Formats: sequence, structure tokens, C-alpha cells
Amino acid sequence: MEQLIEFAGNHPELFVAFFFVLGLLLWGFLAEQISGVASLVPQEAISLINHENAVVIDVREDNEYSQGHILNSIHIPLNTLSKKLGRLEKYRSKPIITSCMSGSRSGRACSILKKNGFENLHNLKGGIVAWQNANLPLSKGK
Repeated sequence: MEQLIEFAGNHPELFVAFFFVLGLLLWGFLAEQISGVASLVPQEAISLINHENAVVIDVREDNEYSQGHILNSIHIPLNTLSKKLGRLEKYRSKPIITSCMSGSRSGRACSILKKNGFENLHNLKGGIVAWQNANLPLSKGK
């Protein structure tokens, strides 16, 4: 313990950096627990789609969506999601997977859905990029 205190005194910037990184790691772990939204890798998403009839909502812009999307996904761009929640009412009891290009916009979509009473929410971790990296097919066009 004495050596740790001595190290912290001699290298305060390293000590602060260590706790900063530790805090970021804990935040990443706890954020999912607190938000109530699970992140899924593509293989887990496929399992949820096949076994529990999960619905995929793609929140990318029109041009991104038309370049390739998950088969049977529902396209609602993030900036219009709040206005188009009525389209999703019939899926309220089903698991919902949100997707975007990298997973960040879909995380915001999960927050919007959560605030509007949707509960069984999942975010596609890594988005369509992760889907493609897993060599999974995309459907083209609208």
C-alpha cells in the first residue's frame, strides 16, 4: 500500500489517467444496465429474429438504407422517429432491435422508444458495419 501511495505521488498524471480509464470502462458496463437496453452482436440479433420474431427498425437516412439493409427491417429515420411511433404500436409486445450504421444513432432511437413505453429493446452493437463484417446479407433498394 505504501508503494501505491508513493507511485501516486511520483506519477499523479498516470494515476489520474488510470482512474479515468477505469471510470470509462465501468460507465460502459453500467450504462447498459441502467438504460435497460441490451446491446446485441449480429449473431444474437439473428437468434432473436428467428426465435422470438423480433422486429428490426433501421434509423438510418434514406440514402444509407437504400444501399443495403437487414431483410424485412422497418425504415424510420431517427429524425422522424418521434413523429412516426404510431407505425410501431403493433410491435409493442415484440422484441425490437434498432440498427443504424455503427450503433450510435440506434442507441438514441432506443432511448426515444424507451421514453414512449416500449420495453423489450435491443441495440445492434456495431450496426450495419458489424452486420457486414459478420458476412451477413443485406437487402438492396427500398
